[in-house]
Amino acid sequence: MPNIARHLPALTFLAALACWSGAAWADPAVSDQAMAEKLLGTHAITLQWLGTGTLKDAGKAEVKALAGEWHLTGRQDAAEGSVEVDGIVTFVDATSFGFKGKIVTQVTHINGGKACSRDGEFVFFKKGKRKYWRMQSIDNPCDVAADYVDIYLR
Repeated sequence: MPNIARHLPALTFLAALACWSGAAWADPAVSDQAMAEKLLGTHAITLQWLGTGTLKDAGKAEVKALAGEWHLTGRQDAAEGSVEVDGIVTFVDATSFGFKGKIVTQVTHINGGKACSRDGEFVFFKKGKRKYWRMQSIDNPCDVAADYVDIYLR
């Protein structure tokens, strides 16, 4: 059997190059490529307090691969308020994705109508046959309310 130990540095470099050459997969950590492909691109975004609760009132969110990172930005505006997301996708698996950044909600009947900003790491989870990922940190830190921030599959 040949001694492959002396070839490990070259093999490690080639493996890293293979991962990097699929630039979209370099960052975030992707354990499910099919779901990652579904996440990249444009989506509907909703906060349950806004509009009629249907996709006709949804805002727009987009995940773009830029400089080795996946940027998620999005916004929904309605008479009742708004939701905005801005940050980086940190991981993607078969049922969820991680997000590090800022989420700002503003609803006329919550927190006295003032904006509520959350900075940190969040997980969006897709359960069963649902056609959206839901933010799991539903407790509004500014008031006694549960906020369902949903990002819909295309």
